[in-house]
Amino acid sequence: MNYEPNERGYWGEYGGRFVPETLAAPLDELTMAFYASRDDAAFHAELDDLLHNYSGRPTPLYFARRLSETLGGAKIYLKREDLNHTGAHNP
Repeated sequence: MNYEPNERGYWGEYGGRFVPETLAAPLDELTMAFYASRDDAAFHAELDDLLHNYSGRPTPLYFARRLSETLGGAKIYLKREDLNHTGAHNP
């Protein structure tokens, strides 16, 4: 299987890019920047850091002390998806 798009941006005989015309130029610019950077070790190090520490980090848990005390018994933790920089995308 080919993991690189052809010169038209297709993976195989189908595919391509179906976006509003206003996004075509910015996507072309992004594509050129990606191809210029994809073999750069510093680019990959920065990308790996961002994916691990910014968008791919574990969702923080918050111990809801007062809620736990009010309801009694269980220790209640809240999963703070609102703190994710890229939103919550759970299956």
